[in-house]
Amino acid sequence: MIALSLARVAEIVDGELAGTTPDTAPVVDGPVVIDGREASPGGLFAAFVGERVDGHDHVPQAAAAGAVAVLGSRPTELPTVVVEDVRAALQRLASYVVSRVREEGDLTVVALTGSQGKTSTKDLLAAVLGRSAATVATRGSFNNELGMPLTALRVEQGTRFLVLEMGARGIGHIAELTGLVRPDVSVVLNVGQAHLGEFGSRDAIAQAKGELVEALTQDGTAVLNAGDERVSAMAARTAGRVLSFGDVPGSGVRIEGLTLDRLGRPTFRLAHGEEQAEVALRLVGAHQALNAAAAAAAAV
Repeated sequence: MIALSLARVAEIVDGELAGTTPDTAPVVDGPVVIDGREASPGGLFAAFVGERVDGHDHVPQAAAAGAVAVLGSRPTELPTVVVEDVRAALQRLASYVVSRVREEGDLTVVALTGSQGKTSTKDLLAAVLGRSAATVATRGSFNNELGMPLTALRVEQGTRFLVLEMGARGIGHIAELTGLVRPDVSVVLNVGQAHLGEFGSRDAIAQAKGELVEALTQDGTAVLNAGDERVSAMAARTAGRVLSFGDVPGSGVRIEGLTLDRLGRPTFRLAHGEEQAEVALRLVGAHQALNAAAAAAAAV
């Protein structure tokens, strides 16, 4: 995370300092974590109270690992910013950090969603962008209202790309996340049947996933699967430009000549305009070609 005085953190999240004063408050310049075992020097430990575990009880563990301060709902052994809602405060802090890095640097935010393939595509894209410049990406599938802010808080002053995987369990969830961190590029992979029980229909899933492209400004870009009619229809829901990907005619980034080797690994040609590149993936399954095309389109 960018370096911030704990007093400044308290101002940002509208909290109260405990165990320190504005003049003596430590500077937080390490990672923000919710697991005391993952704390490191200069870090901030966010203490959540769950049904069975109270994070405040693990402050000594976080302190031993190097954390210098706590974001919690009551005072602790370490200097603490006390708030009523730790999750809301964490989200507010993440939004501030990304906005500040955007203003002072050259940060581009790429967000991805879809019923399948989010994590694979996110990892492919992070690998591509990471070859070019400093990149922060979601770890694993930590893509909800808690995981997304924790990822955003890993942004530093020199970060060039922030790649965020965004999941949804209902309508409005992605809109909540994009309200915290606005994407510059929104990637929608597909609308499948995952979480159909929660949503009730694939049209409802499409409605929720499409919130990602609705968050774009006219300077943004929606990257949409040309072979999924519910996804391609989202072009009408964005003010930004659209770049499609897929294996159907007219795709902006096209998959051509797809074959699988004896282990099921895809080899194919990616085409964009007059440019072409031969691709051989070490991943298994024809569907990984679509994930690769989506990552390539987002990078373009």
